[in-house]
Amino acid sequence: MPTKPTKFTDDEALRFHSSGRPGKLEIIPSKPMATQRDLSLAYSPGVAVPVKAIAEDPDTAYDYTSKGNLVAVISNGTAILGLGALGAQASKPVMEGKSVLFKRFADVDSIDLEVDTDDIDEFVNCVKLLGPSFGGINLEDIRAPECFIIEQRLRELMDIPVFHDDQHGTAIITAAGFINALDLTGRDLKTTRVVAVGAGAACIACIELIKAMGLPHENVTMVDRTGVIYAGRTKGMNQWKSAHAIKTDARELEQAIKGADAVIGLAAAGSITKDMVASMAEKPIIFAMANPDPEITPEDVRSVRPDAIIATGRSDYPNQVNNVLGFPYIFRGALDVRARTINEEMKIAAVHALAELAREDVPDEVAAAYGGEQPHYGPDYIIPAPFDPRLIRTIPVHVARAAMETGVARKPIDDLDAYEQELSARLDPTVDTLSAIFEDLKRRPLKRVVFAEAEEDRVLRAAIGFKNAGYGIPVLVGYEAPIREKLREMGVDDTDFEISNASNNPRRSHYVDMLYERLNRRGFLLRDVTRLVKRDRNVFSACMVASGDADAVVTGVTRHYWRALKNMKRVVDPLPGQRPFGLSIMVMRGRTVFLADTTVNELPSARELADIAQAAAAFVRRLGHDPRAAFLSFSNFGNPPSDRTRHIQEAVSILEERKVDFEFDGEMQADVALNRDLMEKYPFMRLSGPANLLIMPTLHSANISYKLLSELGGGRVIGPMLLGMSHAIQVARLTSTATDLVNMAALAAANADMLEQTRGKVTAQEELEL
Repeated sequence: MPTKPTKFTDDEALRFHSSGRPGKLEIIPSKPMATQRDLSLAYSPGVAVPVKAIAEDPDTAYDYTSKGNLVAVISNGTAILGLGALGAQASKPVMEGKSVLFKRFADVDSIDLEVDTDDIDEFVNCVKLLGPSFGGINLEDIRAPECFIIEQRLRELMDIPVFHDDQHGTAIITAAGFINALDLTGRDLKTTRVVAVGAGAACIACIELIKAMGLPHENVTMVDRTGVIYAGRTKGMNQWKSAHAIKTDARELEQAIKGADAVIGLAAAGSITKDMVASMAEKPIIFAMANPDPEITPEDVRSVRPDAIIATGRSDYPNQVNNVLGFPYIFRGALDVRARTINEEMKIAAVHALAELAREDVPDEVAAAYGGEQPHYGPDYIIPAPFDPRLIRTIPVHVARAAMETGVARKPIDDLDAYEQELSARLDPTVDTLSAIFEDLKRRPLKRVVFAEAEEDRVLRAAIGFKNAGYGIPVLVGYEAPIREKLREMGVDDTDFEISNASNNPRRSHYVDMLYERLNRRGFLLRDVTRLVKRDRNVFSACMVASGDADAVVTGVTRHYWRALKNMKRVVDPLPGQRPFGLSIMVMRGRTVFLADTTVNELPSARELADIAQAAAAFVRRLGHDPRAAFLSFSNFGNPPSDRTRHIQEAVSILEERKVDFEFDGEMQADVALNRDLMEKYPFMRLSGPANLLIMPTLHSANISYKLLSELGGGRVIGPMLLGMSHAIQVARLTSTATDLVNMAALAAANADMLEQTRGKVTAQEELEL
């Protein structure tokens, strides 16, 4: 099922880039800078020592500076995305974004450089002279044919990798999907007939790479705006097109594509028609990669050729050719062996790594992130998903090995198995898994999520962002007139949004009756319940969810957490046999720590602590981590002894009796739980490494801790998430931003989907027992 395309308003995009610190990048010191001695070592006079070392041996720059993990993303703005030549300065947001992707996916530091010249010689000279600063150069958004000349000259002049991603990144991902499509359709590369639609930088690079892998030159017919590129053609030709000219009688795309096995399109929307596809060979392979609209849509292809394998450049269809599957990991492998270049062998190694990864069984954490559905190798899965955590430990190894085998590695890696483990530790799986969960929401039937405080500007912005991202359908609760006015002021069509409240909802009387039946023996009169439903938006919103009129609710920015939760618990029960609790997720520079319980249980008993730890560990595992739970206290394993830690020790004993399938220990202080060196002082400790799940002894310590970390920790807080309820309700922090609320709403929608699946399994089991 295609995902829903992500949309956003211009205002959202500008607000994203301008909020807080403008832009998307900052520089953070990697060494301590707290004292005068630190500064003396970092700068004068201490810096003179590595200066002399590098002057004596330039290769030691990799040892004493950031060069070995630093890539420059460089453009002159002559071909910015699909926007054209808008200049170097205008390309900066794109180059910053590319730099962020390097860090996000492969832990490669990157800085953007915008060179304000259209002159090839000036550009080449500028980049060449900056070369000593970097371990690699990623060229971006440079128009053809200048990009061919620039890259070739820089590769000849520089002794570090120079890689034009618009060409080679696209080519590598395309080639990986292509050889898998050949495999699935039973074709041999050497006998496959291909038509290439488009003769720009990316298309030419795709064909050159596939030819380098064994596709015969005469088996490819390339077509541009003028028509077929045939031997002897002079109109609209250049040396790069001429290299792919063949002897053929075909002059138009319609003639060339007839009977072809495959078409690789990097042209424009509408370039390929249904009739053309219908004329192709059995089980045609169609790569329609123009963005934002492909040469032909998958729906149109399926209507005439249901036997086709289709790939596009879009995330809302299967088999997305996404460059992020390539460039971060290719540079990661090249940098780690200090490669002098990225050669054809390294690119082909990346192709085979990607292709083989798509054929492997998908691990449980990836399947869990995609709602439990197990993607498997086949016509709709010929390319790995962008958030697959195996990419970081697979592609760089293949690239590094190829660099060593071809003699371009300055620093060979002796133990590639150990290198693979090192790569796995570079990135925290939480961000990948959450991203995959959010992407999965777009593939499933959309959930209706209630935004209970819709008159607040940030809540409205969150609802707009949630809808535009394709995560679900927002239901806005509040007074209709002011909400519609604000929506119009924000530049969106207010008729696209459903607005509900106690005065206009025809189900109000049903909500009152339902709630009165729950509360009439808890001291509530009918008029009390009526007043609650009419006046309390949290109660009203929870009634919508409990009655099946919505799937989830998000609230919390106008009332204290405990009050919002108290009122919604009047409507929604905990899951049978489970205890509700709050789980806060702290993501800090590649490390994630989970804290529980941060919001609900004030003085949990030993059994309650054990229950919380067990439920939290299950959630942590779903996010791709092996849970290591530490029960925190002011004491370490009975030192100093105190009656106030007895319930913590008992909780550990309860988990021992339950024989749970995750690591746990306690009681211990926070620094012992998180510091490997301190852990070694307790050789009997069960934890194999620093804890990633901290079970707090009481609510006050948990709440204080997570709020201190959120304000001072320099990381990002997700949540607190409310777990253990029978319906998906999430209470945000008072200080939540619009982005925080979008995340909370998406998590609420994912939780609703998970609860729905759980209820379905329980029902099926009950039917089986009957």
